[in-house]
Amino acid sequence: MAAAQMLQKPLAEFLQLVGERQQTQLQASLKTEVADAETLFSAMRYAALGPGKRLRPALVYACAGTLGGANFDPVACDAPAAALECIHAYSLVHDDLPAMDDDDLRRGRPTCHVEFDQATAILAGDALQTRAFELLLHCDAAPALKLQMLAELAQASGARGMVAGQAIDLAAVNRSLDPVALEQMHHLKTGALIRASARIGALLGGADESQLQAVTGYAEALGLAFQVRDDILDVTTDTATLGKTQGADAARNKPTYVSLLGLDAARDKLQQLQRDALAALDDLGGDATLLRQLADYVVQRRH
Repeated sequence: MAAAQMLQKPLAEFLQLVGERQQTQLQASLKTEVADAETLFSAMRYAALGPGKRLRPALVYACAGTLGGANFDPVACDAPAAALECIHAYSLVHDDLPAMDDDDLRRGRPTCHVEFDQATAILAGDALQTRAFELLLHCDAAPALKLQMLAELAQASGARGMVAGQAIDLAAVNRSLDPVALEQMHHLKTGALIRASARIGALLGGADESQLQAVTGYAEALGLAFQVRDDILDVTTDTATLGKTQGADAARNKPTYVSLLGLDAARDKLQQLQRDALAALDDLGGDATLLRQLADYVVQRRH
């Protein structure tokens, strides 16, 4: 399929194509390579190849395609997108552990530590994290671009990004957070990797500084919208639809946008974030239809 055709597909078909490309890439990247470590690799594949939205890879392809235009090459996006999905999968495996959020259901299946055991899940998460950086190191990109992507991923996934957000989240149990603190937590825990996905895609698409800033504004609003929608779904949707335990945040007395603002105000917040994401695209230039559709998808999703 020509690159332009991929970008011109309806959103549902585009997401399906992203999923298929990533399934192929991740299967090749996570095949068993070490004797006597078969269980580890099985757990890695279980975490990364299970059902999922593949939103972060979709942002890589969509941003690269929007900015790359006729020069867009989906093959160049395959490994970087898989790296982001490996980081995301590792974060879910560790978040679900008894010492963290203590969940036994993820994407409609037993969580990794339930399907295997806690030690294997910890090691699988560790290995997925390092595999992500291997994928970027060995991808077919110019050295300067490769270094930029590595820096984006490292900052987003570490102590100045996702890990810091999880630490703040754990410390916030049974405590009240004001709206500013709650927003900062989610910019780190959920938003940092979404922001990195969009920025890495933009870099692959040859973004200049002004375009990179526009994509950043879009992704920051989108990442926060993703979390607000999660908070709303946690109290309005059943476990079977969510694929994870409904009401888990309330049961753990964790601060959410719904608990802080109320359901109606949380919905208003979500709509404002959608407007913010779309407004940021006004400064991007070119045809940003696909990115607008992804913003709509994030705020309207049912799981």
